[in-house]
Amino acid sequence: MRVVHVVTLVSDDGAYGGPTSVAAGQLEECAARGHEVTLVSLWRGRSPAPARLGSVPLRTRPARSLLPGRFTGLMHPLLVRDMWKAMGRADVVHIHAGRDLVSLAALAVAALRRKRFVAQTHGMVQPRRAVAVRLFDRVYVPLLRRARGCLVLTEHERRDVAQVIGAGGPPLVTLPNGVRPEHEGGAEQGRGEREVLFLARLHPRKRPDAFVEMAALVHRRMPDARFTLYGADEGMLPKVHRLIAAHELEAVVSYGGALAHAEAVRAYARAAVYVLPSVDEPFGMTVIEALRAGTPVVCTDTCGIADELAHRRAAVVTDGSPEDMADAVCGLLADAGKRAALAEAGRRAVTEVFSVHAVTDRLEAIYRRVSRPQSPPQGFLRPIG
Repeated sequence: MRVVHVVTLVSDDGAYGGPTSVAAGQLEECAARGHEVTLVSLWRGRSPAPARLGSVPLRTRPARSLLPGRFTGLMHPLLVRDMWKAMGRADVVHIHAGRDLVSLAALAVAALRRKRFVAQTHGMVQPRRAVAVRLFDRVYVPLLRRARGCLVLTEHERRDVAQVIGAGGPPLVTLPNGVRPEHEGGAEQGRGEREVLFLARLHPRKRPDAFVEMAALVHRRMPDARFTLYGADEGMLPKVHRLIAAHELEAVVSYGGALAHAEAVRAYARAAVYVLPSVDEPFGMTVIEALRAGTPVVCTDTCGIADELAHRRAAVVTDGSPEDMADAVCGLLADAGKRAALAEAGRRAVTEVFSVHAVTDRLEAIYRRVSRPQSPPQGFLRPIG
């Protein structure tokens, strides 16, 4: 089967986050199963774009800001031509669709080429009342409605997407994100006994400021604990620096900038605890990556997979307050047995629920249905999960 994915941005600092890593992981597994795969995207980095992302052939153009917004207005005119050529031979097109120019162009090209396509929204398509969004949606939503199926992560996202596209739209299919499980015990080498990690965009929703407030509380009880933040700055770095100075944590809390994927994997493996203070996190791909590395996780009860992890005792789920997160972190740092049990449950959750193998099994079934010439445009996909 010839499979083409489109995602908005690939970059050397991983700025676009989950959608890019999900697309690459899905395509790598599809390629390993004998499918012919291509990823089409913009590229932003200090060096020329690579020809491949892992084992996945990559077709890119340099990202240009044509409209305001961190990702919304990114585009390159020749990327449309690349989409047209790549989709021409495809049996299935898979568009990782946010509200941005690349996604809009991909949806339009797929419709013009009369290609059967699925869309995956990654929590990025939510009801919005801003005038600019409503104008964008006049073109975007009719194109999104032409998808043969729309892949959503959670029931919350299902409700959001249903509200945006309205009644009679494509079937909404629940599909979790997946990662490739690590060999058990492989990540334990070099793990710090007192290192607490934040690895996400420094965006208000990710709450890096709450991480620093939590660090201050933990430091009072465990002075030997150390805290590191990694991630591209999206407006919160000045506040993070101010809080570090206000709490006199310069020797305890550090910011290491954005990391490439390979560096991020090593950072997870070094940490004793990973903390994601995000509120209303649609899924939490960084949580899954930390679990894969065997790193105990502390998250909030509004993370999209918090209920599943709590049920499996695979993470410590908090109310998101610095005080509750600090209690969770101190409890883990003080108890190696608790950390080991949480790590084992986390790895098991990855294998059984969030493995890219299990996810791709479901994705292949979706692709087979989409690629059938006799497939009707709507109603043929039953929700999965």
